[in-house]
Amino acid sequence: MFAAFSSMGLFLLAVFLILALKSFGINQEYQRGVLFRLGRIKITKGPGLYWLIPLIERVIKVDLRTVTFALDTQETVTRDGVAVRVNAVLWFRAIDPVRVITSVVNWQGAVVQAAETGLRDAIGQSDLDQILKDRTTINARLLDLLARTCEQWGVVVDAVEIKDLDIPEQMQRAIAREAEAIREKRARIIKAEGEKEASQTLADAAKIIAEVPGALELRRLQTLSEIGVEHNSTIIAMFPTEILEAARRIGGMPGAL
Repeated sequence: MFAAFSSMGLFLLAVFLILALKSFGINQEYQRGVLFRLGRIKITKGPGLYWLIPLIERVIKVDLRTVTFALDTQETVTRDGVAVRVNAVLWFRAIDPVRVITSVVNWQGAVVQAAETGLRDAIGQSDLDQILKDRTTINARLLDLLARTCEQWGVVVDAVEIKDLDIPEQMQRAIAREAEAIREKRARIIKAEGEKEASQTLADAAKIIAEVPGALELRRLQTLSEIGVEHNSTIIAMFPTEILEAARRIGGMPGAL
């Protein structure tokens, strides 16, 4: 009889030791434990060692580190009716462990689903040109939408960025033709402006030469110098301006032939 009681006592002692050892736990620095006592929330356990009342209390751990998640490619239509395929990268983290545990089941999956839905909505409210040229605005709109949705779950979204945008091949060719036409337009405008400035400069130079007779002689000498540098076999000699002026005055005298 004594041996039976001893065996029962050893068994109970072993069970007690096992329960006592299981009642101890450790949270890492980035973890928080939500304590439930008989099904009711009592306290949040911080990092370090903690102890639970066996069979009465339990702890659910929450990771507070930032989660990086690449959203699946979403097929949607822009506001101007262009079918696109887009994906994005999402950064989020838990800030309220109690709400994370009590307000939503599988909080990380809920955030991802909300982000995918919000991404389709943000693309559907934007034109293709805006998506191509101004992704910052779309990212901000999507971030604001997710922030309002995830706040009730105790989750904060740090950032969301559109990573890739795939548009139909026909639309790519149309965009390429549009870009080519815009560049050709700019080239023609620049060329026309250059010709306008050049003609204005030539007109100003002609006025200066007409007002200062010596300027034409300097231009003639410069032209001869340039011809000599180029080693051409043909040399064009221009009359000095004095001879031309004398001939003009002689021609203007009365009785001149």
